Amino acid sequence: MQVMTEVSRISSPWIVQPKPNHNAAIRLFCFPYAGGAPHIFRNWPESLPSFIEVCAVQLPGRGNRLREQSYTSFKDLVPDAASALRPFLDRPFAFFGHSMGALAAFEVARVLRDSGNRQPEILFVSGSRAPQLPRKGTKTYDLPDDEFIEELRRLNGTPDEVLEHPELLQIVLPLVRTDFAVTESYEYVEQPPLNRPLVVFGGLADTEVGRERLEPWRQQTTGPFKLVMLPGDHFFLHSQQRTMLTTISRELQAV
Repeated sequence: MQVMTEVSRISSPWIVQPKPNHNAAIRLFCFPYAGGAPHIFRNWPESLPSFIEVCAVQLPGRGNRLREQSYTSFKDLVPDAASALRPFLDRPFAFFGHSMGALAAFEVARVLRDSGNRQPEILFVSGSRAPQLPRKGTKTYDLPDDEFIEELRRLNGTPDEVLEHPELLQIVLPLVRTDFAVTESYEYVEQPPLNRPLVVFGGLADTEVGRERLEPWRQQTTGPFKLVMLPGDHFFLHSQQRTMLTTISRELQAV
């Protein structure tokens, strides 16, 4: 018990805990979408039961890691993230990821399995087509600024006050472009499916990732599979946060 307490108190720039809870029974590691940061998950602990500790994954290039170089590919991001998380795997844990974060969570889970480490009790992926499906051919990360901003506006995940503020855009655009490059260069490598429960969330009005692109996630696990469709567009995780967290709570309680 003393060893667990000491490990639990390890700090890392990779992990932000909105509400530290060293007595929690399970940790929920949350991977953000492209351009996202830990603040996305800052109020999640308020809607989750106390046996869950939220651990937001903070990638380089944001927050107190602003001066660090952002990743440009999953090839480098995934093994580094897996290494950073290992000291925090002293108790049961689960992964959640939205869009780019869903692919990151999935790939980190595979790295942990392949290296003989503890695996997540359950994997929650959200707003991301199944990894084995072909990526769309059009690249958006290298569009001219005005076209790239319109793409962000269309996706509805960047606040208007940011898109209409030149000084903020100078900070935000390079980071978002880099994250888009990471996602759009993703290359799936076929491996055996995971053997953990897999819960997939999708938005009913998400024109980017419809049900037909979410269903194939079931091929990535030999465990139980569940697809949950919620009202909203690609960023339904904000508008439907309470409903989604209720589902996450129920699934974590079950395991």
